[in-house]
Amino acid sequence: MKLYTSFDLHSNNSYLGIIDGDGKRVFRKKLPNDPEVILSTLKPYKNDIVGIVVESTYNWYWLVDLLMADGYKVHLANPAEIQKYSGLKHADDQDDAFWLCEMLRLGILPEGYIYPKEDRPVRDLLRKRMHLVKLRTSLIVSLQNIVCRNKGFKLRTGDVKALSEDRLAPYLSDNEDLALAGTVSKESIDFLTLQIKKIEAIVEDRMELKPPYAKLQSVFGIGKILGLTITLETGPITRFSKVGNYVSYCRKVSSKWTSNDKVKGKGNKKNGNKYLAWAYSEAAEHARRCYTQARTYYNRKMQKTNFMVAHNALAHKLARAAYYVMRDEVDFIPEKIFG
Repeated sequence: MKLYTSFDLHSNNSYLGIIDGDGKRVFRKKLPNDPEVILSTLKPYKNDIVGIVVESTYNWYWLVDLLMADGYKVHLANPAEIQKYSGLKHADDQDDAFWLCEMLRLGILPEGYIYPKEDRPVRDLLRKRMHLVKLRTSLIVSLQNIVCRNKGFKLRTGDVKALSEDRLAPYLSDNEDLALAGTVSKESIDFLTLQIKKIEAIVEDRMELKPPYAKLQSVFGIGKILGLTITLETGPITRFSKVGNYVSYCRKVSSKWTSNDKVKGKGNKKNGNKYLAWAYSEAAEHARRCYTQARTYYNRKMQKTNFMVAHNALAHKLARAAYYVMRDEVDFIPEKIFG
């Protein structure tokens, strides 16, 4: 007898559902997120279970690893693509669990990629770096605003981030309160900078330089750290059959719905990988400032639209280029995307 199983996973419990090949509900139970309890509950059905579905929630790592280590075939469900009948009056954890089972039985389950366990810690460390960079940026912008309001000019970002000397103090020294605000901000920025550099040093030391990563650094705006981030967040490039699929996964395509040249709504802008979206956005900003061909393309877009659209268009170009660089393991050729 074939059995199809799923877990509706939450932060502290999971709802287990099991159906047979005819869709009959065989077992249901709410379980604590305890590895021993989960494995002992599944054990009587283990020989008949052909697959277990786990929804890709924020905390799926431990459950997927547990089940795979015990020999189960695990499917990671993609919640962004799962649809239920919109006319339902009632739905709960039990219904969600059995719907996952049913999609697996019918062969219509939209699946996500189960990232290799051994690479996840480094990927998460780079995600922490991104978090710290965003925090530092918010502090820098806040500090620049303080100086701009009180002194009438914008302080250069490089001057704010400088570790070797304090270039900020002279601008706020004439007022005790402003000086304190500047000191607290500068100390926080410097601390975050040191932590970011610590993560970068560890990641560069631990990561094996694979061919796609080495080639990726030839793309405008992509250095060592962004290259590692993109490589780890992308995974095997072969899982994207077309460049459009990859760019969509990077959140670099329009989510606008149109009909007869009229806007009819918007799609899910958050469908995709937010870390890749950030990485290519960072690459686009660096490329705009440092590479003539990228800057020319950006300026041409700026003449027709606003800076945000122009920035996203450049990021879109870089994401497309990176796809082919990783897929074919070739060097980046600017003329192919910028003409």
